[in-house]
Order: sequence, then structure tokens, then C-alpha cells
Amino acid sequence: MEDKALEIVLDVKVKVTVQLGSCMLPMREVLELSPGTVVQLNQHASDPVGLYANDKLIAYGEVVVVEDSFGIKITELVGSVPGA
Repeated sequence: MEDKALEIVLDVKVKVTVQLGSCMLPMREVLELSPGTVVQLNQHASDPVGLYANDKLIAYGEVVVVEDSFGIKITELVGSVPGA
């Protein structure tokens, strides 16, 4: 019974997001953003990025390049993720 209940949700799509970093900017600077503007984030290039499922942090990873696309390599699972 439990396996059947789990099967129902295994194909449900969730929004997966990678957060590279963030910063706080005054609204004046946000309004002045234009193509070519560099926004400095509060994260170092060597720091892990966060992987979120529906806005909940589930893992950390390293940014990788696969052919011509970006991806992340999972380095640490967070909390009680099934299969962890």
C-alpha cells in the first residue's frame, strides 16, 4: 500500500532552482541596471551553490559545464531527503 501511494507522487513535477548567490541593492541601483552591468554577489566563486525544490533547500553542489550548458554536481544533501 505504501509503495503504491509513493508511486502516485513520483511523477509530480517540482520547480528545481539553483541559487548562485544574492545581494542587497537599493532600489535606485536596481532601476539603474542595464545590459552589461555586473552585479556583485555575496558568494565566492569556490563556495557551493544551493539546489532548491519548490523553494526548499535540498542540496549543495558545484557548478559544472556540460558541453555548452551549465549544471551542478551534488556535493551534499541537506536534511532528510529520501535516498540520502
